Formats: sequence, structure tokens, C-alpha cells
Amino acid sequence: MSNIGLKIRQAVPSVDPVVANYAVGYIQHISDSTEDAVLSKQLDIPNEVKFLKKILLSSGGDPNKVGKLSLSIEGILTKKLRDNMSKLKIEGDTSKRLLDPSVLRLQQRTDTSAAFLTSSVDVEHVGRQMESRVDKRKLKKAEAKIARKLAKKKDRHVKYEASKLLDEHKQDDYDSFFLKVNPLEAGGDGGRSKDIKVDGFDLFVGQAQRILSDASLTLAFGHRYGLVGRNGVGKSTLLKALSRRELDIPKHITILYVEQEYIGDNKTALQSVLDADVWRKQLLMEESKINERVDEIEKLRKEFEENSPEMKKLDNEQDDLYSNLEKVQERLADIESDKAEGKAAQILYGLGFSDEAQQRPTKEFSGGWRMRISLARALFCEPDLLLLDEPTNMLDVPSAAYLARYLQTYPSTVLVVSHDRDFLNEVATDIIHQHSERLDYYRGCDFDAFYNTRAERLKTQKKEYENQMAYRKHLQAFIDKFRYNAAKSREARSRMKKLEKLPVLDLPEVEHQYTFSFPDPEKLPAPILQLQGVSFSYKPEELMLNDVDMDIEMDSRIALVGANGCGKTTLLKVALGELTPTSGIVYKNHRLRIGYFAQHHVDALDLSLSAVTWLSKKYPGKSDEEYRRHLGSFGISGSLALKRMDELSGGQKSRVIFASLCLNNPHILILDEPTNHLDTPGLEALAKALKNFKGGILMVSHDVSMIKEVCTEIWASENGTVKKFPGTIDDYKDYILEEADESGVVKRR
Repeated sequence: MSNIGLKIRQAVPSVDPVVANYAVGYIQHISDSTEDAVLSKQLDIPNEVKFLKKILLSSGGDPNKVGKLSLSIEGILTKKLRDNMSKLKIEGDTSKRLLDPSVLRLQQRTDTSAAFLTSSVDVEHVGRQMESRVDKRKLKKAEAKIARKLAKKKDRHVKYEASKLLDEHKQDDYDSFFLKVNPLEAGGDGGRSKDIKVDGFDLFVGQAQRILSDASLTLAFGHRYGLVGRNGVGKSTLLKALSRRELDIPKHITILYVEQEYIGDNKTALQSVLDADVWRKQLLMEESKINERVDEIEKLRKEFEENSPEMKKLDNEQDDLYSNLEKVQERLADIESDKAEGKAAQILYGLGFSDEAQQRPTKEFSGGWRMRISLARALFCEPDLLLLDEPTNMLDVPSAAYLARYLQTYPSTVLVVSHDRDFLNEVATDIIHQHSERLDYYRGCDFDAFYNTRAERLKTQKKEYENQMAYRKHLQAFIDKFRYNAAKSREARSRMKKLEKLPVLDLPEVEHQYTFSFPDPEKLPAPILQLQGVSFSYKPEELMLNDVDMDIEMDSRIALVGANGCGKTTLLKVALGELTPTSGIVYKNHRLRIGYFAQHHVDALDLSLSAVTWLSKKYPGKSDEEYRRHLGSFGISGSLALKRMDELSGGQKSRVIFASLCLNNPHILILDEPTNHLDTPGLEALAKALKNFKGGILMVSHDVSMIKEVCTEIWASENGTVKKFPGTIDDYKDYILEEADESGVVKRR
């Protein structure tokens, strides 16, 4: 029975480790039961083995190998049961036999230990009384330690179901939810460690889909972790589990998660950020109530005589109120409540909110700006564990640069999910890679270092696997050749033992790589697309674009950058002809075909249809097989191409749009935030496809890495003007941050 785990893996090479461990434990349980007089009479070994056989077959086992293994296990267990039953007939049920007094005392020690703690009764020892010399305090402490270990061992097998987390709390419940996750009394941490370590946990979405198995999460206080992995592995679910303390996070560690856009109301943006710190809000309310009651007592004092019982009662109440007020004010001083408004305004300004915008009601802002308010609220609270999920998706380049700079000096722990390579390079001190139901740590790495290190790891693992497979093949060949050779049989048996003892290595997992490709268009004579003196305004008194001159040719690689709301998308729509300029000319070559990726590209999809049906309606003339093959090259393969598109993820919908752009065979691609929702393999595929594209590109993006890879010109939109920036995207970021430094925006308090 000692090699049963190896035999199971040989019979079912693809078996899940959890299933393999369960099978080994199940067999061991049956084996142990044969030694128990009561349980052995109840054992039905053929049925038990039949159940085990079903599990192994359902895990992908070869029927012949599993059948042989089952027969072998059944034979071993049956023999053991028969031997134990024979022994029972001769010796009787040993559990009911009288024991030697010393053995009995040893057996009863566990039962009597509890009595030692509460009673000083002497212990009966072989017919005489003996005073107990046990140190009760030490014994109690030891038993408590054992209990904690047992509880911890039991807890590690708990399955934390993320389905419990999916009922999002409403905005009007924010205060109660905040205080539930971060109790006010937890504020005084007493110098306790704020490192986080959660060992051996499983994480599920619903009842069936497991995203982490026997995983360990370790977060050192003050480090900034980038959580990376392909779309769909459960990164956001892990963040949600942490944010609601579904995992065992110490109570004195405060947690906040930016998970959804702020629900607008009549509060100003500034006030909504101030109200996010519920501790401060509650303490200020408490301070106000105490002061009101103190004022009431001062008025009541005039109605009573100096030494009357009523006056003494008021004096005692007033003393208690002053004592509580002192504690409240100490807490407010600890959190620097007096500096709160300046800090909130500073954060909002860095995220693009002007002084005027900070005083506007939050209900007047669009979804993207409300997401920024959510982000500002989290930064303002400054929790011990800050959880961010794709924070740059709704940010322009200036705001993303500000956020990166702000987080670089964040004093606590940050765990951020992001596919923005440049952002992670600036922010992350460590990388956690989530894949294959586990978490791998790359300490002291930014994203580029992680990427290179992981490539080396995979190369080494692949080499080890190939070397072992070659060695296994060599051993097996010798065994097969000389197994029944009398002269060589001993050596063959020796090599069989070596083969059995070899650890089972798995072929390293390689993430699926997408290969996007845009067709090469025919050449067009210049000019192709030209804007001359273009101005545009939604309101006559407010110019969005002013006197813009721009040429987009077949070899153009232009990145359009600037703050949100400065007219970048408006310029794209004017170039497309969707908006008519107030003044100026937009010239297009009459043969020009444009492929347009809209920021809100989902609006262009009929989500009730499959990707194949939608493409066939939009670009008729091909067979379903051709559409499926085309979608497959963009990662929409197999059943995904036939699913209703409302069941696809954001990244999968983006890839459907990219696939549709190709069918138009465009001369120019106009892309508005094309990187949103794409994971790392998708971003790499898109960057490579755009670099190889033979037509022109005009792109609005906040992804600095994509701009570096693809674009050769930077055009900046500021205050209604759009002009070519004299430098690279890194120069532009430096320019933005220098301006911010001069205004004092990014300098932390």
C-alpha cells in the first residue's frame, strides 16, 4: 500500500492532485477500518473499491489500467480483512479486554486531564491514592495550543465559496458594510504585525468552479503586489474574498476594495470622498453628540442647587462625557482629521477633478468619472490593505501617471490586478502569478522582471521534464528487454524500483498564445485622411477642438493622449465623419476604408446573437466555417464562437470586434482605448498585429506599453488644441508629472 499514490498516477496520468490525494486517503481509511472489530464487520470491500473505480474513470483513467489497479487493491484489502478477522477469533475483541492498570492510566489521561484543571481530587493509581503534581496552568496552556493546531488543520480544508460574495452591498449600506469589515475598535492595533498569511485554502465560484486549490497567500506589509494572470482565472474573485474577510485576515488589518463605480447623488465629489472614511465620520458624529449633551448639561445645571443629588448626577455624567470626548479627539488626532479635506482635494485633483468639478454633485458625472471617485475614496481612507481591480481602465495617461506616483509612496500594502505592463513596472515591488488553481510568487520583481524570470522557469521545467521522460524511456526499454532474462532479471527489477521512485513531473503549462493579424490593404496615394483648420463645439461658447491640423497616412503611427474630457474621442468622430466640424475641412480619399474600434464597442454588438451569426450578418458572403476559422485566429474558438455574446467576457467581446475590423480590409485603423479588458496574451497579440499592419494607425490609449510598442508620434490634446508633442510617451509623462509637482498635486502629506 506504500506506493498506492504512484500507482494511481500511473493508471490515471491526468488525475487532479486533489482527486489523487482523496483516493489515497479513502484506501487508507478502508485499510484502517479492517483493524477495528466493529467496522470490519460492516465493510463491503467490493462495493468500496467499485466506488473508487468510478472516481478514477471519471478523472480520465484508462479503463484497463484502472481495472487492474482496482483488482489489486481489492485483493490486498480482502486479504488484510481476512487476516484481521482470523486474529479476532483467536484473541477476541481487544478493545473490550481488561488492561494493565498502568496502560489504563495512560489511555485515560486525555479524559482525566480536563478534571485536573477544575479539581484537586487525587488520582487512583494501582489501588492507592496519589496527589497530582500536574501544573494546571501549563497543562491548560498546552491543551489550548493543541486545540488551536487542530482547529487550524481543520480550517485549511474549508472551501471559501465566492458565490457568497456576489451579492453586492448597496451604496446606502456603505457605512454599515465598512464598519462590519473594519470595526471601529480595530483602529488601535497596539503595534501588532500587519503581515498577511493565509495557508491552505480553496476558493470556488459557486459550487462547481474551483479557482484556487490548497493555495497560500502571503502579503508583507508595505509591499505592493501586482496580481497577474489570464482573464477568467479568478483574480477579481480573490480580491472580493479578501475584501469581505472570507479569508482569514486578522481583524486589526483594515481593508478596502475599489469594486464598482460610485452611485451618484447630491453630495459633492469632495464630500463623497470625505464620507468614505467611515471611522472619521463616526468619530465626528460622536464628538458632535457629546458636545451637544455637554451644552444641555450646562443649561440644566442652572435649574438645580449646588449639592443636590440631581447636580451630582449631572456632574458624574459630565465627567464621563469629557472622558469619552478626550478619547474621541485622540482618535481624530491620530487619523489627522483636521488635514482630511486638503488630502481629499489633493487626491481628486490628481485624478483629473478641477476645483470646480470637486464641488459638483456626483450624480452629474459619467460612469468613468464615478469610477475615479471610487478610486479617490479608497486612496483617501488609506487602509492597511488596498485592493485595486484594473484601476487604469478608466484613467487617461496623466491620471494613470499620477496614480502610479501616488502608490509608489503608499505606506501600507497594495494588491492590484492590472494588465497594464508599464503601470505594474512603476508600482509593483512583487508579482503574484495566478494560474492552474495556484499562486506563484516572484519577489522583488516588476512586471518585466517577472516575465523574463517566468520564461526562464518554464524553459528549465521543460528541460527537466524532457530529461526525465528520456530517462524513463531508457529504463523502461531495459526492463521490457530483460525482464524475463534469467541473467539480467535482478538488474531489471532494480531498474523497476528506480522507475517507481522517480517523482512524477508534469509538462509545464504554457498559456495559449493568440495571433491577431490585420490584412495588408492596397496602397492609396496621399493625402488619405486630412484635417485642416478643424474646430468643433457642442456649445457655441465652448470650443472642444480649435484649429486642428493633422494628416494620417498609410505609414502613420499616431498616439493621441491627454486628460479625459479634452476632446480626444470627439476628434476621432470628426475624422470618421460621425460629427461635422464647426469650421475647417476633413478630406478623405474616396477609396479609403476605415476600421473603427470604439471605446464603448459593446454597443456595436447584438449580444443576443453568437459571434458567427453577428459576423455573417455584418459581412455576408462567407460560410460559417470560414467565420469560425477567422474568429479562432483571434482567440474565439470552439464553442465560444457559437455562444450568445452576452455570455462572453469583456476581453472576448473585444476580440470579436477586432476580428470584424479585418473583414473590412481597412487602410487606416482608428482605435479608441483598444486595450481595455484584454489580458497579457491578448495585449501582446494586438501589439504584434498593429506593428505588422501595413496601413495607418490613429490610437487613443492609456496603455503606455502599447503606445511604446506601436506608435512613433505623440499628439497631445490640451485646452482645445491638438498638437504634435516633441518627444516620446515617457517624455510626455515626465512633462505631466513636472506640472503636477509644481502645483503640489502629487506630493503626499
